[in-house]
Amino acid sequence: MEVFLEYVLTTSKFAVIILSILILARCLRSMLSEKYESEIWGHLSCEGENYTLTHWENLIGRSLSSDIRLCYPGVSRCHAVLSRNDRGIWKIYDIYSRSGVWVNGVKVGGSGAPVDTGDVINLGGLTLKFRDLTAGDMEQNEAVRTSAGLHVSPTVTLLELSLFQLALLLQHVLSADTEHIRSIALAFVALIALQWCCYSAMRLMNRSGFEVETLAFYLTSLGMSVAASSTPEDMYRQMLLTIAAVALFLFGGWWLRNLRRTMAFRIPVAGLALALLAVNVVASDAVMGAKNWLEFGGYSFQPSEIVKACYIYVGSSTLERLFFRRNLYGFIGFSALCVVALALIGDFGTALIFFITFLIISYMRSGSLGTVFLAVSAAGLAGFLAVTVKPYIAQRFATWGHAWEDVYGAGFQQTRAMSAAASGGLTGKGAGFGWLDDIFAANTDMVFAVICEELGLIVGLCMVAAVLVMAFFAVRSARHGRSAYYPIAACAAMALLLSQMSLNVFGSLDLLPFTGVTFPFVSRGGSSLISCWLLMAFIKSADNRRDASFAVRSARKLGGEEDEDMEEDADEYVNIAEGNPFIESWQEDEYEEDN
Repeated sequence: MEVFLEYVLTTSKFAVIILSILILARCLRSMLSEKYESEIWGHLSCEGENYTLTHWENLIGRSLSSDIRLCYPGVSRCHAVLSRNDRGIWKIYDIYSRSGVWVNGVKVGGSGAPVDTGDVINLGGLTLKFRDLTAGDMEQNEAVRTSAGLHVSPTVTLLELSLFQLALLLQHVLSADTEHIRSIALAFVALIALQWCCYSAMRLMNRSGFEVETLAFYLTSLGMSVAASSTPEDMYRQMLLTIAAVALFLFGGWWLRNLRRTMAFRIPVAGLALALLAVNVVASDAVMGAKNWLEFGGYSFQPSEIVKACYIYVGSSTLERLFFRRNLYGFIGFSALCVVALALIGDFGTALIFFITFLIISYMRSGSLGTVFLAVSAAGLAGFLAVTVKPYIAQRFATWGHAWEDVYGAGFQQTRAMSAAASGGLTGKGAGFGWLDDIFAANTDMVFAVICEELGLIVGLCMVAAVLVMAFFAVRSARHGRSAYYPIAACAAMALLLSQMSLNVFGSLDLLPFTGVTFPFVSRGGSSLISCWLLMAFIKSADNRRDASFAVRSARKLGGEEDEDMEEDADEYVNIAEGNPFIESWQEDEYEEDN
């Protein structure tokens, strides 16, 4: 009997490895084989040339970064932004050009001017004619675009993921105490049912792109395995948290479908983020030098995890104000308040992640390397002050690279993590058969080592590769995003997840200072899991392949909206303009031609 169980364990270990590789390979192949085609939203014509508008915010100018590049002497490097809202209303904005922007002979002020089919736009002496698309044009354009999920069947990939989860469950059945087998089995079965329900719902909505969700469920399965090994008594709680996280992902994707609604809640979401951090600063108790947790009725959660999603929600808000510096300055102020609050509670690992995310958002919003350089300089000074004021941070830097010199002191956790990871070899000892989960914070801060010990180095590398594949998907999708909000939010979310993963993996292996941050989806903790699934909504919203994402409204529906709704928007703009004929935009130094 003992030999038979050993055979079953060995077989399941190889099954987990093979299925992990297959799942990643199929998801990557699907992403590489699909066509990422830009949507068409309108046209500009000038002197026989036709310029296609493939975004909702189009920068017009002479610079190489312009969406519509006009190489004429009178056109500034960054001259104007032509933007569309999700109800089909186009407006054009002058962004500090020397010669101004004119629509039908009327100069455009700081609040922009509406543009409709047949209108004549003048930029520095150059005349362009605008043409919007009709509902029929949009239907025709959508008909020739390639649908997602044609080359690699998502059903087969999800079936492989289900087999992977069953193989993990089998290992836990062999290793767990009898009293916990039922709860572990129920948690894994519920996870399998949840992912199939989610996939079925997508298919009912005629959505066929499921690669990102598959990778997220793969990582969540590894997180379920970590929870089953370290805290099997809490499996019912882990199951409910997973269901709640996926439900919030679906809600977040639905919410982001409406861009006007998303933008309208920027300020409330920013207020919520600052309020959560303020309560954290005032009401939480310090644990291991940091005041990360709030407790209510015996349950605890980490506000900074929820603030991550709020931060990206607010920071990605650009739209027609993409190049208006006052909005960037407001984001800098919001970022500074968040980082200061994180410094006050001693969560410098999360503060570093926020800073990296800030750099991505600020550069994508402004395109200014000068802004990034100033931010890095300020962060360097803040880091020096933090190391000076907080001794335990300086101690972590002193331990970096010297963990083996103090194996019973400052290097206790990292030396155990490295030993456990090495002892797992390529195939691991089996889920639940490791010893590292007995070390403090192993299932959160050192979870990469836990996976390597129990499931082997190959699965550990697959876990890292899953996050990298998501990042590849987000960057590739960003080039074709319809609105600036979605690509910026997706890239920022992936930057956050990548930096979090890097700090967790390299910190536990003493390749970077040990910061105590979690591995996305895998580390145990409801707050972290919910945060990661919320970030997934941003990544999914950037996927504008035909019928790929439930978080993206079909161009056919956008093109077929009722005319009376668009007329109401236009009338509202005209009434505001007529009531305030002398309103001028806020003043800023003239944009230098060669800046």
